[in-house]
Amino acid sequence: MANQRTVSSILIENGTLLFHDGQRLIEQVGWLAVEGDRIAAVGAGEAPDERRARAGRVINARHMAVLPGLVNGHTHLSQTFLRGLADDRPLLRWLREVMWPAQAAMTPEDMYLAAKLGLVENLRCGVTWLVQHHKLPGREHVDAACRAAAEVGIRMTLARGWVDLGPAAEPLDAILAEMQWLYETWHNPQSPITLASGPLAPWRCSDDAMREITALARSWGAPTHIHVAEAQDEVEMMLARCGKRHIEWLADLGCLGPDTELVHAVHVTDAELDLIAASGATVVHCPTSNMYLASGAAPVRKMLDRGIPVRLGTDGSGSNNSQDLLECAKIAALLAKHATGDAQALLPGDVVGMVTRGRGDAERGRRGDAGTRGRGDAERGRRGDAGTRGHGDAGTRGRGDAGTRGHGDAGTRGHGDAGTRGHGDAGTRGRGELVAGAVADITIVDLNNPRCQPVHSAASALVYNASGADVHTVIVGGEILVDGGRVTVVDEEALMEQCRLAAAALMKRAGIE
Repeated sequence: MANQRTVSSILIENGTLLFHDGQRLIEQVGWLAVEGDRIAAVGAGEAPDERRARAGRVINARHMAVLPGLVNGHTHLSQTFLRGLADDRPLLRWLREVMWPAQAAMTPEDMYLAAKLGLVENLRCGVTWLVQHHKLPGREHVDAACRAAAEVGIRMTLARGWVDLGPAAEPLDAILAEMQWLYETWHNPQSPITLASGPLAPWRCSDDAMREITALARSWGAPTHIHVAEAQDEVEMMLARCGKRHIEWLADLGCLGPDTELVHAVHVTDAELDLIAASGATVVHCPTSNMYLASGAAPVRKMLDRGIPVRLGTDGSGSNNSQDLLECAKIAALLAKHATGDAQALLPGDVVGMVTRGRGDAERGRRGDAGTRGRGDAERGRRGDAGTRGHGDAGTRGRGDAGTRGHGDAGTRGHGDAGTRGHGDAGTRGRGELVAGAVADITIVDLNNPRCQPVHSAASALVYNASGADVHTVIVGGEILVDGGRVTVVDEEALMEQCRLAAAALMKRAGIE
């Protein structure tokens, strides 16, 4: 077969399309056409003959779920080399005993290889876009991570990690200069690689640095991506330092807003949740990591009830120990049920929204339409098919009857370049949607296996049965990066051998047994 990684037009047919109609998650057997880097048309039932005739590639997605490309809201790619090294430790011991010394010994080549392996793993697990919270601040290390992402072809927001207090602290002037260099070198809202400010944790950041660097990021339209309230110890440190909890501190500094991404938010009060909701900030929920480090369970149901947008993240492979976002989806649903004693605390539709949504949800969250998401228990309890439905805007917007639109050319829209925007964490409009004109970031998951069949609800099968190993096809910007379960962009065997050798040398240099 000729190389079909890049074709001008793709037709996906016979698949179960998952999309929101503005009120609930819809599952519908149909077809989807891609032309260039955009979805050209979407329809129910059989694909029109003219669409099939003009397609450069036809993908038969029978017994498969077709959904917007998955979004991994938080990871640390350097930790790909560190999986399994720090098992069974709480957060602060995990950091001090293994993560900090190992990462301090990483060379730029280590960073490049670890990032590339982690990006390939994310791609294999259906991820089309991720947020890399980058902890190794040297320019060569930053370049290495960005170079790996450019080679793999996945979308990546690099949140440049920084601290100006404690171990590995940098002077404020140096951080500002490095952020400016990163912006000038790599940031482009129209490209797959974008920039964010990445303060590592409130207790390691001074008030002045937090204010100044957030203001700089905002001047570029870039978000601030920060760990908050992951462990109770961290909260106690901030209370001792300034008498404020993490969210209170951010709010008082003027650093809490719709451009803020709050990673973890496990130990937050109801008053802090109200501050988050009022600000329009997004929470990134990392349930596997929180359980791994015994950090606790984030109050996700309370967040959704307040209209707070919630994404899912795998976190780094040092505290997961994989990048399987579908595994995280199941753990998120189960942890919410266990923590609340409510079997309907998170439904499959909610979770599908969490792994496909983009920044647009934060805008809806602050416009007061939270009522379509935060349904009370009585309403959730009335649904016989609750597992197939999500909250109204969980990952999509402006859809109307989009899932059934687009027979022939009727579903096409003249987006051209209008679909792009300067948000540092997205760069494109229409992420999280299967509609004509949206960016062609698409994940296809094969449900035709003994773990999933028979399928009564594709959403339920995705959340409770499927795993990253079931991902069949991944398309990013119209380019096929995973094809029939095979990565098209890298020699995986050669990459893994390089990584084994580099990781062994790193362990020796770092003195880790």
